[in-house]
Amino acid sequence: MNAPAQITKDNAYDAVDPTDFPAMMQVERYGQRSTAFDKIISATHDHFWDPMDKKYIDFSEPFDMTKDMILPEDFFPIFQTRLGEKMSMADRIKFSNESARWTLSSILHGEQGALSLSASLCHILRDPGAQEYAANQAREEARHVAGFTRYVQARWGTPLPVGPTLGSLLTDLVNAPEVYKKIVGMQMLVEGLAMGAFATLYLKSRDPLLVKLCQLVMTDEAFHHKFGKIWADRTIPKLSAEEQHIVEDWAASCFQTLLFNLINPEQMKAVYASVGLDWQDAQAALLEAFGDDERRRRMQENNDIFRVLIKTLLKAGIITDRTKAFYSVYVNMDELKAEGDHMVGDDIAEEGIKFLQTVNFGAHKSSFAQMAAE
Repeated sequence: MNAPAQITKDNAYDAVDPTDFPAMMQVERYGQRSTAFDKIISATHDHFWDPMDKKYIDFSEPFDMTKDMILPEDFFPIFQTRLGEKMSMADRIKFSNESARWTLSSILHGEQGALSLSASLCHILRDPGAQEYAANQAREEARHVAGFTRYVQARWGTPLPVGPTLGSLLTDLVNAPEVYKKIVGMQMLVEGLAMGAFATLYLKSRDPLLVKLCQLVMTDEAFHHKFGKIWADRTIPKLSAEEQHIVEDWAASCFQTLLFNLINPEQMKAVYASVGLDWQDAQAALLEAFGDDERRRRMQENNDIFRVLIKTLLKAGIITDRTKAFYSVYVNMDELKAEGDHMVGDDIAEEGIKFLQTVNFGAHKSSFAQMAAE
């Protein structure tokens, strides 16, 4: 792999070809460990949780999906269209819960993508500290896969297939040989999108089990986001104009793809079909009822997933005056820039970590003390 393709500016993110395992056995490499990720790695004990242990989360908690919606009606624009007005309450409940199934299935597929991508970083990152962090994240993503699998099983039995847009993006990220695509794509784009989604589900879901699961996952994701921020802080200021354009344009292209296709009715054909609606008719009804103005209005909300994503890219220096106008169509960029680094979901994650510290240090106080002494 040549240097321009990798756009590696810091030794902590130096990478080799995934097939070049001999590079990982070079004697001098073992002693060339960066300290950049030590705090994140050490903090993993504070937010450990086990989706198989009921003291953290109990997936046997009931929820009657024939009578209640996991997410409120205002979560679904289709109900405010000519098609939605004709739907019976039973169909409204069925549609909303099948939509929730689709959303949670997409999150499950995204977590699998994050797991596979983290594992792929272990094959290419030369720095032992960065490699250990990637291995640690892979472990945490694995429990997310387990957690969302158990939730979907508890509520629906099986997940829905991945949508074409998300499936294609995740495949590209996992298979990408370039470190910047993996880190910008997963640690910023997908993780940023996920943090917005988890915060929204935490605040709006009527299912206490889903609320709990989202908070537990957010305790991990907040740290995963920091890995990407360290990359941005150490890389973006050192990019040449050409390299900045490459990263910026690629991020904007991914954002546009997600914005216009992630929740498009075409991606959710099975959901609309479950209540006898044709996805094309649904798309037409949505376009009649809502335009870009409604999209912009929704994106002014602090926990809107795409607003969170734009803020993530802006704070990382991946949005400059060159591409600012593209995002300004949807959000007030000056307002975002004036905001601090505090991200939506940080408070939720912090409260979750306090809960986990109580459970972990209370139940395993002696073992943790022994580990600290060693």
